[in-house]
Amino acid sequence: MARSLIVALVLLFAAGAMAEVADVYDFADRAEEQRYQELISELRCPKCQNQNIADSNAPIAKDMRDEVYRMMQDGASNQEITQALVARFGEFVRYKPELDSRTFLLWATPAIAVLGGLLVVAGVVIRGRRVAAGQPALSAEEKARADRMLADGDEQRRS
Repeated sequence: MARSLIVALVLLFAAGAMAEVADVYDFADRAEEQRYQELISELRCPKCQNQNIADSNAPIAKDMRDEVYRMMQDGASNQEITQALVARFGEFVRYKPELDSRTFLLWATPAIAVLGGLLVVAGVVIRGRRVAAGQPALSAEEKARADRMLADGDEQRRS
């Protein structure tokens, strides 16, 4: 009985230790809260790498959420908030980096890949047509021989 009680208490305290405290922020209205949610879902956690700061439990993500909230309360625009976090953590925190000389290749890569694939397909089709057009038709003798071979094959299958 005592052993069961000890196990139950350990599990109870372990569950309490693992519980997560949600961020609680006061917003003036629903629009401000929605703006906050959009901002934190558009920013990437530097530690988690492919998780936004809204979903991340990392301490750095908590700090970033706090900073977004603080800057919103100070009257900063979305662009100012994003620029401040990019200045602090680098361009990596954006899921959609701006188009500039440093990110041009990142944005152009899908178009380059599609165009490259289309060129390869076009090359294969053109080459196939050239090869087919360059082959001479069968002579009358070759055609007669092929017909005899096909006829012999049909007879053998019937037997």
